[in-house]
Amino acid sequence: VAEGKKVAELDKDLENLMSKWISMCKKLRNANTPSKVLVELNRASSILRDVFNDSFTGIHVDDETLYNQITDYLHEIAPEKESIVKLYTANVPIFEKFGIERQIKTSFGRTASMSRGAYLIIEHTEALHVIDVNSGNRSNKAKNQEDTALEVNILAASEIARQLRLRDMGGIIVVDFIDMVRPEHRKKLFNHLRDEMKDDRAKHKILPPSKFGLVQITRQRVRPEVNIKTTEADPSGQGQEVEAPIVLIEKINDTLERLLKSSGKDKPITLNAHPFIAAYLTKGFPSIRSKWFLEYKKWIKVMPRDAYTYLEYQFTDREGNLIES
Repeated sequence: VAEGKKVAELDKDLENLMSKWISMCKKLRNANTPSKVLVELNRASSILRDVFNDSFTGIHVDDETLYNQITDYLHEIAPEKESIVKLYTANVPIFEKFGIERQIKTSFGRTASMSRGAYLIIEHTEALHVIDVNSGNRSNKAKNQEDTALEVNILAASEIARQLRLRDMGGIIVVDFIDMVRPEHRKKLFNHLRDEMKDDRAKHKILPPSKFGLVQITRQRVRPEVNIKTTEADPSGQGQEVEAPIVLIEKINDTLERLLKSSGKDKPITLNAHPFIAAYLTKGFPSIRSKWFLEYKKWIKVMPRDAYTYLEYQFTDREGNLIES
């Protein structure tokens, strides 16, 4: 763990351990038997010990006992950062307030979205994990297909490194990147993926991309893979599992932003959606549609469609031609 760390960090760690040792020795002199003179850190403090650094700007805790423990620990290791610990007391659950539930729904499904319309499809089998990289229907101003492929692959490499840590995926992982002809682009992708995974504490090995664009990764299986169910019962009552509705508005936002960047703001755009979704977008003040107007300087017509299923939506032009769904 000490590899690559600065001398100041190692010195601080040594001083911390020495102070613990001296404190324990003092307790030993007058300790009754049996009694506890030293104990491992609680789970929150041990996580901070492993991941805490100067980039942390806030730690929010909704349990007063845990808040005190974390404050005491930070007072020992980084007194100047003690003020970033905040006790959360609002009525809204802390995971809702900071968007954690939404992130869980979007991060652990079969599909993982990235910026600019690209996405990953993650499949699990008994033998290995397979990740497929897709560029989506995004419009790109890159000069040619090769540059577009490189740009999407670089984005995907960063997201894949994050997904492996989030889900704690172990064993063999095969990634099907978008094919690239030029060797220097394949090398650039390989180096970028290595850099993104260098902070991964699980032991891993990455092989260079093959001619077919496949990258093989082996990653240490530390604990069972995190598997969170993100699908929900179909609100239409058809007995099927559907993507979580909480993700739908984010997908509509991403699609709209991409359409406005590619087609410009002059052409009228109509969003066709289920009446419930249409009402959610247009009712209240400020409505989501009003926020779109303030952000994009363009009024989006929202048309309720009775025939649509709950999670179905389509963007059309003035003549009713489909732009994207």
